Amino acid sequence: MNSFANRLIHWQKKYGRHDLPWQGESAYRVWLSEIMLQQTRVATVIPYYLRFIESFPDVATLAAATEEQVLAHWSGLGYYARGRNLHKAARLVVAEHGGEFPCTFEQIIELPGVGRSTAAAISALARHERRAILDGNVKRVLARYLGIDGWTGARKIEEQLWQQAEKLLPTSDVAVYTQALMDMGATVCTRARPRCVACPVQADCVALSSERVAQLPAPRPRRHIPERAATFLLLQHGSEFMLEKRPASGIWGGLWCAPQVDESGVSDYLMRNGMEILQHRELGALTHAFTHFKLHIRPVLIELARKPGRVQQQGCLWLEVGEALAAAIPSPVRQLLLALQATQRVG
Repeated sequence: MNSFANRLIHWQKKYGRHDLPWQGESAYRVWLSEIMLQQTRVATVIPYYLRFIESFPDVATLAAATEEQVLAHWSGLGYYARGRNLHKAARLVVAEHGGEFPCTFEQIIELPGVGRSTAAAISALARHERRAILDGNVKRVLARYLGIDGWTGARKIEEQLWQQAEKLLPTSDVAVYTQALMDMGATVCTRARPRCVACPVQADCVALSSERVAQLPAPRPRRHIPERAATFLLLQHGSEFMLEKRPASGIWGGLWCAPQVDESGVSDYLMRNGMEILQHRELGALTHAFTHFKLHIRPVLIELARKPGRVQQQGCLWLEVGEALAAAIPSPVRQLLLALQATQRVG
């Protein structure tokens, strides 16, 4: 049991995670979990996964659902393109594979939203196919163990890590080994405060022997994060609020959102849509961080004298707070509605 792979397999069987709800499940459920786990922690994913499976137990049920239903279940999980791609992929599986989730890596990687590492993880975990994975956690484990300098997102470093990941693959127990790599990165070889004393490969870990655990892998080069500002209009009539459906592309694509204008556009929006104000007040500002920018949100609660007979922008709904919270809405809108529900006892 001296090789890197064998030591991880032995460790996984004894100390690894064995109670994740998608472990030992069908390829469909492994695929679902892998998509949800992209850029999202396991603890966050589990409740979403369980709700999703309850509503969409198989790929045919998911394919038959509307995008609206899928995004409502995804609401709050972020990176909504994953949810849209998941739905597109399910429909493709039904149309081109007769509703049976693809068997091979080559077929799986053709699905929308599935990259090389995700396809390999599904193939290894659900099909026991000998494939190397390289997600963020695995990059960190390999960079430390092998002493690879540089930011793991750089193409040259990533190519080097892929080569090493392929070399380290075992000839058997591939599913156990794959889970071991994931569990090592999530529970032992963590970004901060790694538990090197519990690591099964500490004896020949280059980062540990050279006292560079804290330095490897190198952090992403600093870059300027643009900042934007927007005013969210929480338009209320009685106990109902108005939401607009955002365009399919762009941030929060396809989700229901409070009308968004720039700071000087509030009066113009209200006038353009024939809205008469009874009263209004500003709520506490909040900031939402996207991958490429920060959005500073100024929420304004506006009570209308009546519902406008005609709203210029298409795709609008008036919903009770409880109904809105069950719809596909972005996290900041959910946060604002929950705060209003608590203070006003609406919905």
